[in-house]
Amino acid sequence: MNLPDRPTRTSGRPSTLREIAERAGVHVSTASRVLRQPEPADGWSAAARRVREVAVELGYQPNLWAASLRTRKTTTLGVVMPRLTDGVVATMFQGIEEAATQAGYSVLLSSPPDDLDAQRRSIEFLVSRQVDGLLLSSLHTPGRAFVDSLQVGALPILQLNRHADVGLPFVSGDDHRGGYLAGRHLLNLGFTEIAVITGPDHASTSRDRLAGFLNALSENGITLDPSRIVRSDFEVSGGVTAAKTLLERKSRPKAIFAVSDTIAIGVLGVARDLCLRIPEDLTLVGYNDIPVAAQLPVPLTTIRSPARLIGATGVRHLLSMIAGNEVESVKLPVELVVRASTRC
Repeated sequence: MNLPDRPTRTSGRPSTLREIAERAGVHVSTASRVLRQPEPADGWSAAARRVREVAVELGYQPNLWAASLRTRKTTTLGVVMPRLTDGVVATMFQGIEEAATQAGYSVLLSSPPDDLDAQRRSIEFLVSRQVDGLLLSSLHTPGRAFVDSLQVGALPILQLNRHADVGLPFVSGDDHRGGYLAGRHLLNLGFTEIAVITGPDHASTSRDRLAGFLNALSENGITLDPSRIVRSDFEVSGGVTAAKTLLERKSRPKAIFAVSDTIAIGVLGVARDLCLRIPEDLTLVGYNDIPVAAQLPVPLTTIRSPARLIGATGVRHLLSMIAGNEVESVKLPVELVVRASTRC
């Protein structure tokens, strides 16, 4: 039986740069340069095209670990992102992955529970995998002691979505502005008997949305009674519990701002059970504009937050930090989307 004198995709072992260079008729350094660089603006030369064709023919796979030993870079970004089952968080991660892939990076994701001990273990795991930088989406406020205790050296770290006052740059939506827009909308509709369902106090998204909402009310001379501010988590079940607290009272609010759409969905369920019509008996505003918000039996008025853009912008800023540049924190614009839950 005659063995092939040249390697093929079925030869049973990985092809090498030297074999590709010999087959393509170029120097091995030329083959290496062509296979590790993006396409030039004026296109590939004939020799470069031949190198790439041979690489595909032989099923060449670059040895990323060997490359990382030479460059001290793994072209991998670490992401710590609790609550990945949440639609907003999942959309944000899509933005991260798309931007990272476009830049030639891979993403190593850890999705721990939303508590600091679990996040610490995730961070330690990703650092042990020698990622080039970290995106942290759920730091708790305050978080200075937690961040100072991390053993990460000079590893670039960027906060995403939530932000704590820890001296690290962040990319988020403008949550204070979003809460303000929700408050102004309800005031413009003539409501004064208003309540708000806010999220966990450790989440800057919750704190900023509440602060913006209260600021809008205070500009109109309205101060909410503490009983009209009910804390929840970001889940539907939390919205159900909070809505029962507000709506089963004799003196119930005429309008509610929920700091997430999932909370608002819980409110809709309780309103249905109490035979309250939306918006005639209860007007409701959510936050984030998740895809289902427009498809609910009563489409939900909400604040649209640019989740995918937050993820993509975070990647671009982190890559700039990895390159040795300083970056500024960014709050991306949000907008009010008016639907049937605030109008007949």
